[in-house]
Amino acid sequence: MNIILLGPPGAGKGTQAQRLVERHGMRQLSTGDMLRAAVKAGTPVGLQAKAVMERGELVSDAIVSALIGEELDQMGPQAGAIFDGYPRTAAQAESLDEILAVRGRKLDHVIELDVDEDALVERITGRFTCANCGKGYHDTFEQPREPGVCDKCGSREFKRRPDDNAETVRTRMAEYRAKTAPILPIYEARGIVSRVNGMAELDGVTAAIERIISG
Repeated sequence: MNIILLGPPGAGKGTQAQRLVERHGMRQLSTGDMLRAAVKAGTPVGLQAKAVMERGELVSDAIVSALIGEELDQMGPQAGAIFDGYPRTAAQAESLDEILAVRGRKLDHVIELDVDEDALVERITGRFTCANCGKGYHDTFEQPREPGVCDKCGSREFKRRPDDNAETVRTRMAEYRAKTAPILPIYEARGIVSRVNGMAELDGVTAAIERIISG
């Protein structure tokens, strides 16, 4: 099975992708992660991408497509793929169709995690983590049992991501809407788009996704 998982930063896309990986043995294909791995490994596509990035240019659709093709070939025909962060344009959507068709695959589902912008701002701006062990907390939803002390390791040091602020979150939301707007109609015309309430409790979101992919 091949699915595209859509949702703005903070919608819980990464968590749900990880659960699909664990439950179904699928592979999460994040273009950013794949680029870094290919550059580090020095693959032919990685070397191409490295040269482009060193010139300060954006990696072309052709390089990203080649990268995805490489990953799919390594996975073998039985493993399912979750596309994360790709496609973002109509041209990339067309390219993905070709990449899959050449390998006898097709896109089965496009699942969008639907979120309320104000609630998402609250969810993200309230996040903080233990500076020592990385356990996550939230100002409203999950405070340490003993104020100022990490439940997991007992550290008293906590940190917040500098970009977890309201202005940045709203900018990211606007960027997400601008990028997904061109591709959703393509997949809606095929009848493969489903929307899940991304603001629901984690297990509820997982259950909704499971119903879609098993339907």
